[in-house]
Amino acid sequence: MVIVRDIDIYSMCEHHVVPFFGKAHIGYIPNGKVLGLSKLARIAEMFARRLQVQERLTKQIAQAVEEVLQPSGVAVVIECTHMCMVMRGVQKAGANTITSSMRGMFLDDQRTREEFFRLIGK
Repeated sequence: MVIVRDIDIYSMCEHHVVPFFGKAHIGYIPNGKVLGLSKLARIAEMFARRLQVQERLTKQIAQAVEEVLQPSGVAVVIECTHMCMVMRGVQKAGANTITSSMRGMFLDDQRTREEFFRLIGK
């Protein structure tokens, strides 16, 4: 299992056109191919640079890693603070949104999924 955790994410909410930011954690189980660790951060950044919603961002990162590497499994967890929650509407500073996308062994094998969450500190 290869994991890069605490990747800084900065994006703009496509609904409110205000920022959201936080951390992404990306893991995969190699199946013959590996990727430079910085490339995982670049994939996350590539999708975050456009108007976005966190749910789609999470799935797009997982899908891209899966398409490029064809690994035995991919896991992506993103934790963000949304400025639409902080500066408008309910004004709840400190509220975080967590999304995940699990594929392959991370979806099918509970022990693999638990190991990933333990290693990212969740």
